[in-house]
Amino acid sequence: MTRREGERRWPPALVVLALVAMPFVVPLPDAGVLPWVLPCLALPLLIAIVAVDPGRIDRRSSVLRFLGIALTAVLGLTAAVATVRLVLELVRGAPDLQDAATLLSTGFLVWIDTGLTFALLYWELDGGGSAARLSAPRQFPDLAFPHQLNPDLAPPGWFPTFPDYLYLGLTNALAFSPTDVMPMTHWAKLLMALQSIISVVILSLVIANAVNILS
Repeated sequence: MTRREGERRWPPALVVLALVAMPFVVPLPDAGVLPWVLPCLALPLLIAIVAVDPGRIDRRSSVLRFLGIALTAVLGLTAAVATVRLVLELVRGAPDLQDAATLLSTGFLVWIDTGLTFALLYWELDGGGSAARLSAPRQFPDLAFPHQLNPDLAPPGWFPTFPDYLYLGLTNALAFSPTDVMPMTHWAKLLMALQSIISVVILSLVIANAVNILS
């Protein structure tokens, strides 16, 4: 039987750090102290997770599970705030984003922020988390990857890791619908539908305002 190893911790940790830095580079006006709230909440949670379970993710723990969900919730709330602020700005005609380059870069950064956040949500929630997918994989997955639907396409012992969920978050944001990964449970369907709605709202409003500025 092929020995299964836990996935490495650093890919999702790097994405968390990128999301923590995002509020400082998104040029939305009147940010105030908001950019500093996320690092104060997210970095201690990330440090605690890495300290308790460094290296590969192969340890199941209720404490780690709580810390991971809390970190993801903080990132999700921050992405929601950034999205709402951008949408309100665009609905008002983007009075503080009158330069097309600034408008497009801001929209792109917020869009990327939501995509990375949803990738982390899928990764954290699917099958009870990474450690659970390694040690106690469920018979019926929340998100069905092609390798699970057709085991002949994958090596023995395959299970989805963070890059697979990163790809899912990107393709769902671009296609506004499932591509090769199928949502099988209600929460997965609702989460993917929500991401599609957010993505189409951001892209359509950004493009409409950019066309208006350039014309």
